[in-house]
Parts: sequence; C-alpha cells; structure tokens
Amino acid sequence: MYQVLWIFMQTNICQLWSSSFFFLSQLFLQRVFSGKGSYVRKSLCYIVNVYTGLGLRKKNVAPGPGGVEHRPDNTPDLFGTSDAVVKHVLEGHDRGVNWAAFHPSMPLIVSGADDRQVKLWRMNESKAWEVDTCRGHYNNVSCCLFHPRQELILSNSEDKSIRVWDMSKRTAVQTFRRDHDRFWVMAAHPSLNIFAAGHDSGMVIFKLERERPAYATNGNILYYVKERYLRQLDFNSSKDVAVMQLRSGSKHPVYSMSHNPAENAVLLTTRTPNVENSTYDLYAIPKDTDSSSPDAPEGKRSSGLRAVWVARNRFAVLDRTHTILIKNLKNEITKKVQVPNCDDVFYAGTGMLLLRDADSMTLFDVQQKRTLGTVRVSKVKYVIWSNDMSHVALLSKHVIAICNRKLESLCTIHENVRVKSGAWDESGVFIYTTSNHIKYAITNGDYGIIRTLDLPIYITRVKGSSVYCLDRDCRPRVLSIDPTEYRFKLALINRKYDEVLHMVRNAKLVGQSIIAYLQKKGYPEVALHFVKDEKTRFGLALECGNIEVALEAAKALDDKSCWNRLGEMALLQGNHQVVEMAYQRTKNFDKLSFLYLITGNLDKLRKMMKIAEIRKDTSGHYQNALFLGDVAERTKILRACGQKSLAYLTAATHGLEEEADAIRETFDPEKDKLPEVDSSAKLMAPPPPCLQWETNWPLLTVTKGFFESAMTQKGKALAAEHEIEDVAGGAWGDDAELIIDDDGGWGTTGEGLDEEGLGGDGEDAGWDVGDEDLELPADLDVGPGPAMGGDEEGYFVPPNKGVSQGQVWCNNSQLPVDHILAGSFETAFRLLHDQVGVVDFSTYQNLFMLTMARARTAYIGVPSLPNLFGYPHRNWKESGARAGMAAVGLKLNDLVQRLQQCYQLTTGGKFQEAAERFRSLLLSVPLLVVENKQEISEAQQLLAICKEYIIGLSMEISRKEQPKATLDNQKRICEMAAYFTHTQLQPIHLILTLRTALNLFFKLKNFKTAASFARRLLELGPKPEVAQQTRKILQACEKNLTDTHELEYDQHNPFDICASTYKPIYRGKPVEKCPLCGACYQPQLKGSVCTICKVSEVGKDCIGLRISQIQFR
Repeated sequence: MYQVLWIFMQTNICQLWSSSFFFLSQLFLQRVFSGKGSYVRKSLCYIVNVYTGLGLRKKNVAPGPGGVEHRPDNTPDLFGTSDAVVKHVLEGHDRGVNWAAFHPSMPLIVSGADDRQVKLWRMNESKAWEVDTCRGHYNNVSCCLFHPRQELILSNSEDKSIRVWDMSKRTAVQTFRRDHDRFWVMAAHPSLNIFAAGHDSGMVIFKLERERPAYATNGNILYYVKERYLRQLDFNSSKDVAVMQLRSGSKHPVYSMSHNPAENAVLLTTRTPNVENSTYDLYAIPKDTDSSSPDAPEGKRSSGLRAVWVARNRFAVLDRTHTILIKNLKNEITKKVQVPNCDDVFYAGTGMLLLRDADSMTLFDVQQKRTLGTVRVSKVKYVIWSNDMSHVALLSKHVIAICNRKLESLCTIHENVRVKSGAWDESGVFIYTTSNHIKYAITNGDYGIIRTLDLPIYITRVKGSSVYCLDRDCRPRVLSIDPTEYRFKLALINRKYDEVLHMVRNAKLVGQSIIAYLQKKGYPEVALHFVKDEKTRFGLALECGNIEVALEAAKALDDKSCWNRLGEMALLQGNHQVVEMAYQRTKNFDKLSFLYLITGNLDKLRKMMKIAEIRKDTSGHYQNALFLGDVAERTKILRACGQKSLAYLTAATHGLEEEADAIRETFDPEKDKLPEVDSSAKLMAPPPPCLQWETNWPLLTVTKGFFESAMTQKGKALAAEHEIEDVAGGAWGDDAELIIDDDGGWGTTGEGLDEEGLGGDGEDAGWDVGDEDLELPADLDVGPGPAMGGDEEGYFVPPNKGVSQGQVWCNNSQLPVDHILAGSFETAFRLLHDQVGVVDFSTYQNLFMLTMARARTAYIGVPSLPNLFGYPHRNWKESGARAGMAAVGLKLNDLVQRLQQCYQLTTGGKFQEAAERFRSLLLSVPLLVVENKQEISEAQQLLAICKEYIIGLSMEISRKEQPKATLDNQKRICEMAAYFTHTQLQPIHLILTLRTALNLFFKLKNFKTAASFARRLLELGPKPEVAQQTRKILQACEKNLTDTHELEYDQHNPFDICASTYKPIYRGKPVEKCPLCGACYQPQLKGSVCTICKVSEVGKDCIGLRISQIQFR
C-alpha cells in the first residue's frame, strides 16, 4: 500500500513515493526555491531520506537571463520521476523517526525518533553520515530543530520536557518541564529570539537567552556590550565605536556592567544557569584604540555573583558564599565584610551598597559595616539612581518602588506587564518602559503613559523630548516623546504656577485624564482655563464654586439637569438671583414660591399665585395664598373645589361675614350639616416681612488664586488694547494725531508744542510730576494698599504658618532626648536604634511620657480659653527661636542621687526592687544632655555600674530560686555564688557576696576555693567580728587545702559573665555585647534582646551613646 503527499502552490509541484506516512521539513520550500535543492523527509520507519529538488525548481522557475535552462518539451509534467530524487539515506535510529530539520546555514541535519534519541548528521555532495547522538529524553522525541543564531539544538518529547543541547559538546545545557502535558511540536520565530512549543493542553512561548544588553552611562557617553565587543556611544555626536574586544570563553551573555569613570575601567558580570558558577571580568578600557580592529586587553576574571564599584580604586564582589569581598584594581582582596543574608548587591554611591534579599532592600555602609535603611520590595532586579543620587528606582518584575537617598519609600507603582528598563529625566521624573509602553512616574505616586512601543526597548538616557535606548539587537535608537503631561503635573506639584500657566496657554493639554487629575488634586479652577467643552466646564465650575462660569455654561447647555444642579449650588452660596433663574428655567414653581417667601418678595409671590391659577394648579394656588395670608383667595379656592365646610370655617374664623353668609345659604338643612365655628379660634396669618431682600448673601472677601489673577490680568490687558485701538476724536481731539513731514520733521499744518508745553526743562526731562520738594509730616503712617506693593487685589493675605518649636528642636539636634521633648517619638526611636541598638521600646514608654511632660510650661491667658504654652530653651542666652534647643529637666546629678538609693536597697537585701531601680537608672542615661567630656565619661561609668549590679542581683535572685535536692543543684548554686564575687560592686556589697560564697563552698567541702574567698574578704577590711569568724574558717580550710568537687569556676582565668545563662566567658573566647549597657553574651545569643536593659539588640553594630553635642563635631 502506498501513501502519496502532494504539495500545491499554483500547480502541483511534485510527488514523493514512500512505504509509510511521513512529514516534510519546515524548510522544504525555502530550500527548494532558494536553490539549495535538498529537503528532508522523515517517516515512521527508521530512516531519514534527503531529497534533491533541483528538477522541481527547474520545472517551476520561469526561464530568463541568468535563469535555469529551458525545460525540454518531453519532460514529465506531473507524474514524472525527475521531480525529486533521493540523495542520501540516513540510517541510525532504532524506531520510527518523528522529526528532522536542516541547519539554517551549515550542512547539518538533526532528527528525533521514538528511540528517545536526538541525532546530529552531516552531509556533503556525495554522502551523509551520523556525527553524534544526544541522549537524555525518557520517552519519544516529538520534535527537534536548530537554534537560528546559536550553536544549540532544541528538542521536545513525550516525557513532558523541552531540552537544549550544546552542538559542540552534545550535552544538555537546559531543561524545561511540565507536570502533566506532553510536548509534540516546536517552532522558532523567524526574526525574534523566541520559540513556541505545543503540548497537550496548549502552547508555551519561551526564550533561551537574556536579551537585555549590559550597559552603563557616564555623562554623555554610553558603554554597552555587543557581540563580544565593548562599544562606546557619544549621545551628542551619535558616534558609535568599538573600544575593545572582550575575552572569549563564555557562551553566556554579559549580565551587568559597572563603569568606573575615574580609572576608566569596567566590571562585567556573567551569570550562568547555575548562579553559583557566575564570574566577573575586570577590564581597563584602552585610551587609544582603532575602532576597525579594537584591542583585546587581558582582563582579570574571578568567580562572583556580581561586582560593582564602591570607590575610585575599590570594588565589591558578592561571592558564592554570599560574603562581600572588597578588592583593589589588581583584583586582590583587601577586606571581607559579613553582611545580613543577601542574594545580590547594587551600587548605592561611594562606600555604599544596596543589599537584596527575598523581600527587601537594605542600604549598607561598607566602611562602617552598618545598615542605614531598609525598604520592603520583593525580588528587585534593577536599581536606577537619579543623576544627583537623591532618588532611586527599584525595579522588580511588575513593581516599581521609588525611594529617597535614605531608602525611605516615596511611592510604589504596580504594572500588569513586565517592567523592562528606566532612566531619570533631568527634572526628577522617572521614565520607564514596559513590554509595550513608555511611561512616567513622579515621586508623589502619579504615573501615566507617554507613548506605545512596537517592540521592547531598554532606556539608557532621557534628555528633553528624546529617549536614548537600545533595542533587543543592541542597536542604539533615539525615540521622541512628548513630556508636556508629566512636566505639567510636576510643575503643579512643585507649585510652579507660572510654568503651569504657560503650559495652559500654549501647550495642547487635552483629554479627560488631565481634567480628572486636576480635579483629584484640588485644582478644578486650573482646568477651567483651557477646557472648551461646556459640559465639562459646567462640572468643574460647580466643583470649585464658580457660579458665574457655571451660569454661562448652563445657558449654553440649557439642560434641565444642569439648571437643577446650578440651583442647588447657588442656594448653598446664597446667590438667590441665580437660584431664581434656575427655578424659572426648570419651571419649578413650588421651589420658586418658597424662594420668594423667604426673601420677602410678596409682589412676585402674588404673580406666582396668578400663574398657578392660570395653570389650574389648585394645590399651588392654595399654597401661595397661604404664603400671602390671603384668606379671601383661600375661601374662593375651597368653594371652587367643593369644600364648602372648609370654606365656611375659613371665612367665619377670619371675620369674612359676607362671604360666610353666602356660603351658609348654599347648605341644604336636610342633607348638609353646618359646621360649628370655634369661638376661641385665632387668626392664622403669616407675619409680614420686615425687609425685602434684593441682594445675594454677603461672601467673605478672599485673595484671588494665582491662576484666576493671571487670567484676569490677561483679560484686562487685552481690554486695554482694544480700548486704545477704538479711541477716535473725543476729548483727545486732534492732539492725538501727530503729523510728520517727509523729512521726518514736525508737520506745519498744526501748531507745534514748545518746551513749556512739554512741561520739561530740557531735552530728556520726561514727566514733571514735581513732588520732590513737598514737605510731609514724618509721623504719617499709611498702610500698604493695592498700589503699594501689597497684594494686587488689595485683600488681606494671612501669614504662612511658622515652624513649631518642636520641629526646630528636631532640626537643631541629633540627641534623642530633644526629639522626645519635641514629641517626635518616631525620630527618637530611630536615633536610639542607630546609636545604642534599641529595638524594644515598650519599656521606654513611661520614661518618654515623663520626659515630654517637662518640655513646656503652661499658663492661663484668658478664662475659658486654652492654656498658653511656653517652650524653655537650655541655650536661651546665645540663641534665638530658630537655633534654640529644649531645656532638659533630667540632670546627671539627679541620676547620681538615685544611684545612692539603689545602693541602700541593695544593702537592705531588697534585690528585686533594687534591680528594677538600677534598670530604670540605666535607661535614663541615654536621655541626658551633658556639656563636657568629663560628664560623658561619668555617664558611661554610671552605665557600667548599673550593668554590674543588675547582672549580680539577677544572678543572686536566680540562685535563690534554684532547687537544692541533688549534688548538681548544689554545685550550680556554688558556681553562681562564686561568679557573683567577680562583679564590680561597692566594697560593702562585695563583702556580703564573699561571705555568702565562703559559707557555701565550706559546706560543699571545697576548702581550697573557700580559703581564697576568705583571703579576699579579709583584704577588704570587714568588721572585727566578721574578720574573726573569717579567720577561723580560713584556719580550718588550711588544714586540708583541697576541693572535693570540681566546679566550672577558674578564679585565676579572667572571665565575663553571660547575662543570660550566667556562665563564664573566659578571655579569648568569642563574645557578643549589648550596645547600650555592655553586658556580655555567648555568640549564639546574638540578635536577641538584652536581659539586662531589656531594650537593645545583642551584638548590633551601632555608633554608640550620644548625649552631648560635642560628640557630633
């Protein structure tokens, strides 16, 4: 049985005979009609056939000059055998072949079969042979092809994977898997670096290599990598030259570049699929080079995840152990910096780095080895600094976070598509690209679209209306943009109203987005100046309360809903004249009648009553009669409606006897019952208005806004021009016309003016006002008016609010206590955190509130009004209000007095209370302000005393709570008593600790150690009775100077006591300390909260205690 595959274009081209079903290569037609003359047939048998198609080409290409020779007339047209001839038969697969493809430029063939193998073949004119086999798929290979531009083979399989093979090594370099879908077919894009693969449930589109070029800018120069060359582009002259050839050996594109303008050197980082194998190269750019054949300088290559410059001759490398190495220009390590967990680093200025972890970015000072700021942004990929390093944009896949220099977040922008690149405009606006747009972002969070893109680009620089960029092929391009929209918003944000006004008058600001933005930001009056659409103007005018503009727009629109809205707004402002017009236009007679009632306009109210009568509106007619107090009219209306009883009662009650008698006669005595008139009824008539209000409600006089004043001035100027142009004759007379003869002299037809007539004394006298010699009294005081340099409209402008004293204190001082006194707890927290590592502020709550309560004085000014406050300054003698610093109520002497109270509690054995008092004293030390170095030293000594006592007392409290049941418990009790004797206490307290330790060790029969305690006790000079008892114990111990039990205590080896475990840390062992109190801890306790001060983080790197201004000089 034979199967036939026909290929049709305009006519049948050829037929191929085979013994089973087969597929043709996707390059078949291309190769046939391009003259290559071969194509591949692969079938479900085990062979691959290579056909020559020269005969087919000759049959279908029209002859002509330089074309193929004329086809003989007897050549078979359709069923002949010369259409396609088998040229090569490739045998090597063990099972059915599913796919085969040619290499786009080399004589190579790749095939995939059900034997799970991908085979590479080479051919020439005479033969074809197998080159190698790629093994790795676990199921049938469905499709395979060559990479169009790299030496790679791609294959997919029914094992649910796509594999990438290195052609030269024939090894798998990359694998992509799906969990539940088998792959069947694959194709390469003809021009882009993307591939498509079809699977059971759909299709996946992917790319193999990074398309973003590595580049760096320095002033007007762009350096970028293209095809293993470092190229230099001058933005001004557009001169693009290759400056050097890069070192070969890596098949992966350069990931990032860091340029050093001082040394003219670059760091090129290359990332591999296995990030741990990434490398970087250090190159010195040649000063003189031939662009046609650039030099290939020797670079210094080392392993590292990223390398960035941090100084003129130093760069930082993040190595595979995630440690930062500082290296010099010789690529030699000069320093190692241990940093918090980070997986990438970025440049952040001289000596600074940005450290990236999974969900945040950290600003790190390499010199001081400390963290300066942190912001939570996940998976940041790129960092772009502004030219002045004042702002930074952190770009992740779909998020842009803009921060200031201290890494404080200013705004965050979320995109639905991938963010590609960005650069800062010279005005401080961040311009960035997505896959299909160029957008802008302002630091206040406003953003928008500038223009669309056909293909992604990578911005390198933004200047004016030009965007300099690189495309996916690393070709420099310049795109034009319209920056009007974001410049308009930026000027509005920065309150540069003159620029805003210029743009309003000259720029083409159109679209609802600008109008909506102005409404959102509270500037609807600005939009009024350039919006032409009447409906939009009407809405804006109502929003900003401009009744006049709204009235003009309403007249133009003449819509009922607009008049209703205008009436509501005008009523709120008390503009009852516009309200009347709105009610008249909408024929809202009821509201109009009530308006005339409350304004006392009885004449118009009577007209409304007549109108209601004409309209046969009985309800409105009766209501207007009630408003007017017209009883006769009300009686008439009730009679006309058939309400005889009500009409009679109305007439009789209000004294209309004739009318009442007439109505009584209409009653039928047998059928109708005449209602009785209440003798106590009173006349119900509305009070007459005392004054008819003709004008609108008075409004406050306010200064016109900048835009309204500017537009008014423009209108006045235009009006003045028209007036001058329209003047003719009148009071000006013939003097307004100046007649000049042909020679340029004065005309002779009229009388000329002499010098007297000009009012001058000479040639250039000008106006002779003559007020120089007036003598006016010196005590005259005339306030500034509209013409005296004040406000242009002559209205009072209230002064701007000044800076509060609390803010002044914060600005003038970096001491935490000044910020607490100012009430700025947040900045005080930050200062304490940076200086002494405070992380738990709950303990400080009472101290903060007590300190702030001392910050100001209060006194009663006027009864029933709030108190007046004073802000005492500690430097009031030499400073004014702007340079003042708060008076601090807590003094060093106060703390010394409190220390004596703590000593007394310790002597009395009240350990718990004494420990709390010592801790309160310790926490108060950072809230001091001292004047000289001696007081600073005393304060630090006070911290050390408090620390020693708190450790000793806490350990003694813990010792007394220890169980005593076993020998180990007793040994532990003795150890803690021994440690207590090594704290730095006062002699009286040290005597008590030594007596306790002496008795415990004597009872434990550790006589040698007990004897040492006894000798130390006698050296302190205790009381005679205590000394006599100690000598007796010493004599008993000296008879047997041995220790029965071995304890963890070596009195001859200096040690510190761990404040958490109460274990010794001998000299030379690693130790971590509390930055506030100096308590020692074992290394595993780093990062925990200190148990002594209960506020600071153990082992935190801080700048130290700051309690005086001289410490900042």
